[in-house]
Amino acid sequence: MFVMKMKCSSRNTSSKTSNLLDFHASMAGYESSHHNYYPPSETALQTINTIIQLHFEKTLEKKRAVDQQKKELWKLFQLFFLFLAVVFGAQVQSPGLKCHHCWIPIGLLSLAHLIFYVSVAQTLGCINGFRYQRRCHKLTLGLATERLRQMSMGGAGNVSGEEVMGDEFEIHYQEPPHTYFGKFKRNWALHFGFLILIYVFMVSSSVVVLCF
Repeated sequence: MFVMKMKCSSRNTSSKTSNLLDFHASMAGYESSHHNYYPPSETALQTINTIIQLHFEKTLEKKRAVDQQKKELWKLFQLFFLFLAVVFGAQVQSPGLKCHHCWIPIGLLSLAHLIFYVSVAQTLGCINGFRYQRRCHKLTLGLATERLRQMSMGGAGNVSGEEVMGDEFEIHYQEPPHTYFGKFKRNWALHFGFLILIYVFMVSSSVVVLCF
């Protein structure tokens, strides 16, 4: 009887030991599979939200600046065409102007086109600069939004655990590729090609009105 009790006791002990070992093994496997996950801290979330808000406001600010410069450019074109209409009307209604007086309207037209050329160049430079900055802010905003989405989903442990160390979070300022500048070059070529055509047309019209 005593021997049978000893055997049962040893069997129970070995069974408990085996269960305990299995439990520890399963816990070790669970910890091993989840050791890379770190829940995002509140400070990191606040930081990235601040970055998103900043770049969103900057994007709107640059858009308003571009719209304002476009209005200024349109006013310049209106004044320029008004001046051209006055010059052309003066030539038509002045019988005293002859062919040897062509240098007067041509000189005025050349000076006006030069001044207008410089004004348009400055305005286009501002527009292109604001557009470039807006594009940079939009790219950075998109990156920050994607990073926040990953953190909120909780599946990007490497983002919140490896890149956020000590509640420090950094989103690098993004810039468009160099091919983006081709858009600016086409814009410049379009405007100044148009100015050259207007200049040639006005000079030709002055010669025709005064000499024929």
